[in-house]
Amino acid sequence: QVQLVESGGGLIQPGGSLRLSCAASGRAISNYFMGWFRQASGKEREFVAAIHLDGDHTTDIDLGRGRFIISRDNDKNAVYLQINRAKPEDTAVYYCAAGDHFSTLRRAYSYWGQGTQVAVSS
Repeated sequence: QVQLVESGGGLIQPGGSLRLSCAASGRAISNYFMGWFRQASGKEREFVAAIHLDGDHTTDIDLGRGRFIISRDNDKNAVYLQINRAKPEDTAVYYCAAGDHFSTLRRAYSYWGQGTQVAVSS
């Protein structure tokens, strides 16, 4: 079992930046592919970013253009999501997830955190 706890959410202005953290316990995340998803009110949970075991390969919904940057520190058993140039449509609960495949699909991830709220508003 892997327990995941997200933190770092809050209110940011459009155009601003925020860094979310996900602390893992129970097992080393070095054995898992990690991902971030988000769920806006009234919408389905959607993929944001994923990172390979070693951190060298990532994918995100902004196609690597720098709005969403996922990273991991296996020594600290943690994963991070940097949100840049935030937009109001980024407002959602952000979830950290761990799984056995490098994937953009929810069903590929077995373990989920409780989420952290991000609100983008002026």
